[in-house]
Amino acid sequence: MNYLKFITLSFVLLLTACGEEDKNKINDVDNPEVVAIEFFNALYNEKNIQKAASVCSPQLSRIILHYKSPKAVARHLFNMSYDKVEIKPDDSGVKVREQFKNSAVITVFFDGYYHDDHLKDVKRLSLIQIDNKWVIDKILKDPF
Repeated sequence: MNYLKFITLSFVLLLTACGEEDKNKINDVDNPEVVAIEFFNALYNEKNIQKAASVCSPQLSRIILHYKSPKAVARHLFNMSYDKVEIKPDDSGVKVREQFKNSAVITVFFDGYYHDDHLKDVKRLSLIQIDNKWVIDKILKDPF
């Protein structure tokens, strides 16, 4: 009887463990706009540097993880600090995405607050496709 309880408990634990998503990884990597938005959302809203680095090229991932905290990455790499921010891709209809076969340039708009100050900003990212997954390769210079 105890043997049966042990097998049942093991089976339940196995099913539970298989159904959980990794909270330190962005899983939707089929669309470059989604990857860019989820990257900044992980960095600014979730404050999860591991999750943000999970959609970066190996070189950029090493740089991001070097800073150890989302605040340091935001300050040093992006020169932007937010307490809470809304992040949207450019949907103006004018070159929303400059996408070629294995690369894309995404423009992202930020609208948020830092110490009760309302701030807006724009960033551009270069993404590449590695093994049919979009990853952030470079942070491009400010477009304006």
